Amino acid sequence: MADVALNPSTAEPAAKAVDRASVLRGFRLGDLAFFNLTRGAALLVLVLLGGVIVALIAGALPALQTFGFGFVTSQSWNPVTEKFGALAPIYGTLVTSLIAMLIAVPVGLGIAIFLTELCPPVLRRPIGIAVELLAGIPSIIYGIWGLFVFAPFLQQTLQPFLISVFGNIPILSSVFAGPPYGIGVLTAGLILAIMVLPFITSISRDVFETVPPVLKEAAYGVGCTTWEVVRNVVIPYTRVGVIGGVMLGLGRALGETMAVTFVIGNAHKISASILQPGTTISATIANEFTEAVGDLYTSSLIALGLLLFVITFVVLAFARLMLLRLEKQQGK
Repeated sequence: MADVALNPSTAEPAAKAVDRASVLRGFRLGDLAFFNLTRGAALLVLVLLGGVIVALIAGALPALQTFGFGFVTSQSWNPVTEKFGALAPIYGTLVTSLIAMLIAVPVGLGIAIFLTELCPPVLRRPIGIAVELLAGIPSIIYGIWGLFVFAPFLQQTLQPFLISVFGNIPILSSVFAGPPYGIGVLTAGLILAIMVLPFITSISRDVFETVPPVLKEAAYGVGCTTWEVVRNVVIPYTRVGVIGGVMLGLGRALGETMAVTFVIGNAHKISASILQPGTTISATIANEFTEAVGDLYTSSLIALGLLLFVITFVVLAFARLMLLRLEKQQGK
C-alpha cells in the first residue's frame, strides 16, 4: 500500500521533466528552422545577384572583346557599321542624375525640416501624405506628363530665359546654349528630381523625428534660433540617415528608364549644353533592345547594362564607406 501511495508522487516530477524536455526540444527545432530559413533567404539574394552579374558579363563579353576599353571612351553609336561606344550614355546618366540631386536634395531636406520643425500640426499630415504619393506614381506617367506638359512649358518659359540670361557669360553660355527644344538633358534631370524627391523627403523626415526632444529643447533654452537648432543639433545627429536617404534617391535616379526615355531626346552625342538632347544607359537599352539585330549589337546593349550595374555598385559602395566612417566618428 505504501508503494502504491508513493507512485503518483514520484511519477509527477518525471512527467514534468519529460514535458519540459519536449518543450525545449521544440524550441530548439523552431530556432533551427528559423535560422535555416533566414540564412536561405540571405543566400538566395547572393545567388540572384551572382547570377545577374554572370549573365551580364557573359552577354557583354563579345562587345568588350571587340571594342576593348574603347567601348567606354568612344561616343560613336552606329548600328549600321556596328561601331558602338558607351561614352554618351554614361555622360547622360551621370549628368541627369547630378542635376536631379542638386535640385532634389536641398528641396527634400527643406520640406523635411519644415514638416518636423515649422509646419502647423494641421498641415503636417496632409503635406506628408502628398509628398509620399509622388513615390507611388508610375514612371511612365511622369514620362508622358513630362513630354506633353512639362517639356512644352520649359520650351516656352525656362529655357529661353536661361539662354538669354547666360548667353553672354563665358562657360555658362556653353552650358545653356542652343535652341529651346523643350526636351533634353535638363528636362530629364528635372523629371528625375521630382521622382526622387519623395524618397529623400520621407527618409529625412523620419530620421529628423528620431532626434530626442531634450536636445532641441536644450538648444532653444540657451537662445538658439530654429535654423541654429537644425544646423547644429538635428543635422549632425541624423546625418547618417540623411546620407542614406540621399544615396537611395541617387540609386533611383541612376537607374530610371521610362520617364527619362520620354523627355531626354535619345541622341547619342555629348553636348556641353544641358538644353540639348542626349541619352542615358537605361534609355538606350529601352529604346533599342527590341530592334537590336546581330550578336554584336545585342552584346553592346548588354554591356551598357553591365556598365550601369558597375556605376550603381561603385556609388552605393562609396556611400556605404562614407556611412561607416561617419558611424566610427560618432562612436568616438
